[in-house]
Amino acid sequence: MSRPEPTFLGQPRGLLPLSGLEIWERFSFLGMQAILVLFFSASEADNGLGMEPGPAASVAAGYSTLVYLLSVAGGWIADRMLGSYRSVLYGGILIACGHYAMAVPHPASTWIGLGLISAGTGMLKPNVAAMVGKLYSADDDRRDAGFSLYYMSINVGAFLGPIITGLLGEDIDWHLGFSAAAVGMTLGLAQYLLGRRHLAGRKDGAEFPLPPAAMRRAVWLICGGLVAAAALCVLLSALGALTLPGFVDALTYVSMAAPVVYFTVIWRSPRVTAAERGRLRPFLVLWLASVAFNFVLFQSYTVLVLLTDAHVNTSVLGWHVPSSWISSALGAVSVLSAPVIASVWSRMGHHQPHASRKLALGVLLGGLGFVVLSPVTLGKSGTSWEISLVWVVLAVLLIGVGDVLLEATGMSATTKLAPAAFSSQGLALWFLSLALATGVQAQTVKFYGDIADSLYFLLNGAVAVVVALAVFAVAPWLRRTMHPVH
Repeated sequence: MSRPEPTFLGQPRGLLPLSGLEIWERFSFLGMQAILVLFFSASEADNGLGMEPGPAASVAAGYSTLVYLLSVAGGWIADRMLGSYRSVLYGGILIACGHYAMAVPHPASTWIGLGLISAGTGMLKPNVAAMVGKLYSADDDRRDAGFSLYYMSINVGAFLGPIITGLLGEDIDWHLGFSAAAVGMTLGLAQYLLGRRHLAGRKDGAEFPLPPAAMRRAVWLICGGLVAAAALCVLLSALGALTLPGFVDALTYVSMAAPVVYFTVIWRSPRVTAAERGRLRPFLVLWLASVAFNFVLFQSYTVLVLLTDAHVNTSVLGWHVPSSWISSALGAVSVLSAPVIASVWSRMGHHQPHASRKLALGVLLGGLGFVVLSPVTLGKSGTSWEISLVWVVLAVLLIGVGDVLLEATGMSATTKLAPAAFSSQGLALWFLSLALATGVQAQTVKFYGDIADSLYFLLNGAVAVVVALAVFAVAPWLRRTMHPVH
């Protein structure tokens, strides 16, 4: 008689080390990101970089764009060269090194650190999610609930990271906050290694590896490309031809082109069957919905932080609560709502709403999170006005619940809709929706402070609301075409 499969909260045991890694990865990434825009906009006297709020938010968004663009390379490396397990491990090492570099109080260390974190996160993010998907069969009803628990772990880190880095960075020293992020990622790597025996594929390489000769060429091309790119950046910087705004603009253009190219590559690949190709059509709809939601979500880490810092009274009993804690509030909402949502889906079983409706509801809530800020900022001008913290909390509540609905459902659906030969790259393609969202955001946030806040929040929120209504409208078609997703 075979022994029953060990479980963690009714889920495969391997969910625990993967979720634990994501706690610390998000602790470090979002903890650092929560203070990054404030560090960029702080005066040089306050040990910041002295940028204006709009450009500071644009550069922070450009950094996020680069992170998610590189997830394509991370997914390809996992599928064709290293396998998911080793890609995640090496990515985590790069992330930790990047945070340690940012802990050094020197401008050059800041940019080197951001580059290492971008590369490491691109290696880690799509492959961790792909490894979670491999814990379940395609018809396992636990999948959506498991991804909700996994996404809850992401938001445990999203909650704790900004609290720690915010206290250290805003109240003591920015680079001390970056140091906390470095320690967090180191702990994440340690527990990942300790739990590796529960992970599928830890002893295997790539599922669809390149032939040996092609593998050697790929290694040389990657190494040579990195060296050439670094040398080009140094040369252009020395000549004054490479500026931060220009670099951010270039990332936006790449974020627009990359999804088109990548969808085309997957669609035309001989490794993709006709049935798999048919599932790419509904996946594209979900992908566009993700762009609309994340366009709002990632402004919670820039525009909402700046709004709170400038126009919300955050004093509690005479103590100034760090503005970056708004990012922690977003994580807290997701942590508290994820187990409730996972429990509801588990209890409903086959009767739960179709994935497309869950996702559309998430996008709708995200859009309303910005729309509610429009009337309370209407007519406000100058620099001395304030709004109640209650309105920001309401916005965070709506966006946080929407985040769980969209991301957990979207990642779960992607692991089932992605062609088998592109399992990790399918998640990378999903993360390209985040790249496009942040790439567009890098341009729109430049207008923050230049146009009325009420109009800014209304326009941005309305985009997500309209997209959500469109997904609801095509939900019957999605239900017919998304098999085996239910």
